[in-house]
Amino acid sequence: MKILFIGGTGLISSACSDLAVQRGHDLTLLNRSASTKYPVPAPASVLQADVHADEAALSALLADQHFDVVVDWIAFNMDDIQRDLRLFRGRTDQFIFISSASAYQKPPQNYLITEETPLENPFWQYSRDKIACEDRLMQAYREEGFPVTIIRPSLTYGPSQIALCVNSWQHPWTVLARMKRGERVIVPGDGTSLWVMTWHEDFAVGLLGLFGNPKAIGEAFHITSDEVLSWNQIYLEVYKALGVEPNIVHVASELIAAYDEHAVGSLIGDKVNSVAFDNSKIKRFVPEYSCQVHWAEGCRRTLDWFEAHPEFQTVDEDQNRLWDRILVAYENAYPAKA
Repeated sequence: MKILFIGGTGLISSACSDLAVQRGHDLTLLNRSASTKYPVPAPASVLQADVHADEAALSALLADQHFDVVVDWIAFNMDDIQRDLRLFRGRTDQFIFISSASAYQKPPQNYLITEETPLENPFWQYSRDKIACEDRLMQAYREEGFPVTIIRPSLTYGPSQIALCVNSWQHPWTVLARMKRGERVIVPGDGTSLWVMTWHEDFAVGLLGLFGNPKAIGEAFHITSDEVLSWNQIYLEVYKALGVEPNIVHVASELIAAYDEHAVGSLIGDKVNSVAFDNSKIKRFVPEYSCQVHWAEGCRRTLDWFEAHPEFQTVDEDQNRLWDRILVAYENAYPAKA
């Protein structure tokens, strides 16, 4: 198949790029710059352009091309989707939009999430934007037959990301450095909320299994692991892998959010809600889909990657100072626990 990835060198998309090439697909990446973490796999080709910059130039670049599958990894708002509709009407047999499982109802009425769970997140603008994108694409499907398939990843991680709920996304080594120094590490709530971690190469199997499937048009899927763990279990496994003693402080999510505005969405609007995902739909459409990498193995792969790439062991000192302020506030609120 002839495939176009808009993006394709990110944390999740890189695994899908690798698998697409391994399976012999003709893969093109539309990308504005090279990735230092995940290079373009040979023999994929690259169209170097900024999809957010000059739409007319991009339209001319794509004028004579038709793709079996287009996947937009970097569409986040309505402007992105309206551009995609203009660019790819008549140029693809399947357009795949990467949405987010954070779009599901928060807090959920039922811990077990299916694709029929309502989309409603009053806490996080990111999620509401993804919902609006989904609505517009499904409108285009109903009214004009635009061949959309919607994918909702949850917390999908790979070698370069420490998938912990209180960390620096841009500098994920930050929390590991605290652990290794024996400093206190914040876990929200009492740590018993349930969550799901998905290794990026497992996700790729589910996604690529939908490529070219006409029955997937007009459908939405989440693609996640079936392994459900508490945040306590998730953090303690990292401590175990590091070989250091845990030093965890449980702090109410509301207190964290009072100091960190991003936590309103990423914690209260997402990760402190207990969720598990019913993956029966993706397994019906892609029988080969099965997550092989459990968290105990995945977190060790990540640690090994960072040990082999010390240039990425960067620390977010602003985040460290923020966590220390939160811990002081916690001590002031509960002096007996200080």
